[in-house]
Amino acid sequence: MDITLLLKAALMGIVEGLTEFLPISSTGHLILAGALLGFDDDKAKVFDIAIQTGAILAVIMVYWQKIKDTVVTLPTSQASRGFALNVLIAFVPAVVLGLLFGKYIKAHLFTPLVVATTFIVGGIIILWVEKRAANIWGLTQAQSEATVGSDPNWLAAESKQQTVESMTPLLALKVGLVQCLAMIPGTSRSGATIIGGMLLGLSRKAATDFSFYLAIPTLIGAGAYSLYKERALLSMADAPIFAVGLLFSFLSAWICVRWLLKYIASHSFVAFAWYRIAFGIVVLATAYSGLVKWAA
Repeated sequence: MDITLLLKAALMGIVEGLTEFLPISSTGHLILAGALLGFDDDKAKVFDIAIQTGAILAVIMVYWQKIKDTVVTLPTSQASRGFALNVLIAFVPAVVLGLLFGKYIKAHLFTPLVVATTFIVGGIIILWVEKRAANIWGLTQAQSEATVGSDPNWLAAESKQQTVESMTPLLALKVGLVQCLAMIPGTSRSGATIIGGMLLGLSRKAATDFSFYLAIPTLIGAGAYSLYKERALLSMADAPIFAVGLLFSFLSAWICVRWLLKYIASHSFVAFAWYRIAFGIVVLATAYSGLVKWAA
């Protein structure tokens, strides 16, 4: 077994787990990391999608009680059925658009330069959303940071959706449509659903929770479909590489999810926005200066 290849798989797993649920784009980071590590052939692209399952297992562990209660009470609880239906409704747009445009997007947009550009654009959007929230409440940035923890509905005065249980099917569909923006690498699935959910009227906590719940069918479905579609590329010899990637993805995601839930209780997403912008500028600068030979 190639130890170097296993180390690359471990590093890619860590990158996936740490970035999947932050609004900074796991796919974008995997594309960039793969370009630097020389881990970016067709088999590596399948690997990148498959190891998302490890990150999702971490979410299932963190939200296990809620998931278990929902499944157990589905036959008797209208609230549980409504919650499950909302997740299903939000999941459908990604399936439809993924099947229609996924191949084209992978062929033409999975490049470091596209990722860098969407990093910057996404960062600017997050800054705008956070500035809008602070302006609505007439707060300074420092005051808005403190307000996050005390008022879960701080994004907009008219916001009413404080929990995922209070979401309507129409709102779930809108969040699902926003999630589809993440098909463009560098956009961030979690960023699109959390920031989009906040703009649509969800509280910060509810938008984050629903983003995590929606990730379960979305990423498991994407991983299973990719493995099935590209099964001819794979063999049993690849199993150790995928296993290492899944393990490190799970461990790093478990740490990250628990940290993020604590972080959003008292912080905005401004820091992630500036990180996106700075990282995108670095990638563009190194590419055009020739300092780094980013792979196409």
